[in-house]
Amino acid sequence: MTQAEKTSVFQKAIETVESLSPEEQIILINLIQNRLKQQHRDELLQAVAESEKDYAQGNVRRGTVTDLMAELEE
Repeated sequence: MTQAEKTSVFQKAIETVESLSPEEQIILINLIQNRLKQQHRDELLQAVAESEKDYAQGNVRRGTVTDLMAELEE
């Protein structure tokens, strides 16, 4: 999709939202905010699951910043 097509789709979305009543716009805003929050939660859960998997496979090391710096210097 080209930038012009993206802009056109976005502009149409704005026009559609503006055609809604104020109450419907508030409902839509709340719905979008809730979906974005859920999407963020899902992304965090996925990142945690990947981290736990890496830890279980021994791909994660523990240590202090000093340990890290010493390892980077090697």
